[in-house]
Amino acid sequence: MATATTLKRRRTQAPAPLCPLSLTDIEEGEKDYSDVYCEECRSGDASDELLLCDKCDRGFHLFCLRPVLVSVPKGSWFCPPCSRHKKFRKFPLIQTKIIDFFRIQRSSESTQKLNNDVRRKRKRVGSLVMSKKKRKLLPFNPTEDPARRLEQMASLATALTATGTKFSNELTYMPGMAPKSANRAVFEQGGMQVLSRDDAETLNLCKKMMETGEWPPLLVVFDPQEGFTVEADKFIKDLTIIAEYTGDVDYLKNREHDDGDSMMTLVSAANPSQSLVICPDKRGNIARFISGINNYTPDGKKKQNLKCVRFDVNGECRVLLIANRDIAKGERLYYDYNGHEHEYPTQHFV
Repeated sequence: MATATTLKRRRTQAPAPLCPLSLTDIEEGEKDYSDVYCEECRSGDASDELLLCDKCDRGFHLFCLRPVLVSVPKGSWFCPPCSRHKKFRKFPLIQTKIIDFFRIQRSSESTQKLNNDVRRKRKRVGSLVMSKKKRKLLPFNPTEDPARRLEQMASLATALTATGTKFSNELTYMPGMAPKSANRAVFEQGGMQVLSRDDAETLNLCKKMMETGEWPPLLVVFDPQEGFTVEADKFIKDLTIIAEYTGDVDYLKNREHDDGDSMMTLVSAANPSQSLVICPDKRGNIARFISGINNYTPDGKKKQNLKCVRFDVNGECRVLLIANRDIAKGERLYYDYNGHEHEYPTQHFV
């Protein structure tokens, strides 16, 4: 998909014709996009962020669209009026389909024993974090009602299906991308914080709970301005693990010109050729739908209730989203996309 500026640049750089063009030749050739303007704000300014619909040729600024787009999408793009018939379908609220979609372990005596062990472990870990001095991470507290947990999982399945993403709760290493051996925390420039033994146990506990169907109390909803976004479906305490950021691991050098809006830094290496990113466009989990704040405004910064932290876990880097304050039921989850780098364009985030 090209922008108006790209088209004008191509037209300007084209060689002069060897013979004069007739009016018919001009009409049959490339259209003149010099007068394209945004259908929302009626302005032709910021032409480098002006998208042209592949069906009607009308223009829309990336930041005027709802949901806002942060980059030019790959392939064909259709404006809201031309794509209204392409509404996503909700994932069926059928237990067997949801269990199969997320590959949840079927109920058995061993699974039930694991669930009981998980509950006891959760209580033990919960008692440890009462001391402010220790500041240990907390495992999430699943919704007790199994039917409500199915609704939470169905909401994520809907978003994943609508975006053509397969569920994966782990970092994935695909042929042609970075191998697992490239994910080494020692490559991180300036070093990386090592996840403590207790916190690593808490992370593993969360993974085991999800494998048996005890999911974090999160709901994926569709907002006309923000697109898919995530809400707390239950009170969440400060320092609770929300999710691990997962997806395909690739070298940053392979993705420097990628227009994906959900890539996450995994390793920022002293040697740039060793830097890694997580790309959840084909495989990923709920983390890819959690929104970023507009850190150009005070009100935007106030919405942040999560922090994104990269840890050394057994020698490899992992990325966790963690509550940085108490979160009320119904509150949407936000974290700062930029961290300390301040390179991501968030000024158009709502």
